[in-house]
Amino acid sequence: MSRALPKYNKRRVVIIGAAAALALTGAVVVNSALAGEASKSSGTTNAKTLASPGTISCPDVASKLPAIPATAQAEVDRNLTLLQTQIDEANKRLVDTVGQGGANFVQNAILGPLEDKRVATVNRIATAIGRTADKPQGLDALAACTLNK
Repeated sequence: MSRALPKYNKRRVVIIGAAAALALTGAVVVNSALAGEASKSSGTTNAKTLASPGTISCPDVASKLPAIPATAQAEVDRNLTLLQTQIDEANKRLVDTVGQGGANFVQNAILGPLEDKRVATVNRIATAIGRTADKPQGLDALAACTLNK
């Protein structure tokens, strides 16, 4: 019985060693593939950044608001933050899509949808204020944004 135990241990060591070697080989192959992708994509990013697509500029909504009731402050703050997030996302999309589309691509794919989102967000701000105070009028005029090159 004492002789069977070492053979079992040797076999287990060989199997574990083979599994470890296989796992390491797989990890090396995956890392090599990912390293190749990283260098390819970083070259693309550098080319896009050199083109400088400009930035999106939108009117400041916060400075145009009347006094905000305390009951609406949290909702207004959330929506003002959302307005900035929308601009940030549009600027990212602008960089990511350099060279795509035709002459009206930026207007149709970035600025137009951004304006639609901003109209909805500005309306939520006006509605929040209007629940306990006079609802501000004309805030929709602050929804349109422009491209600065």
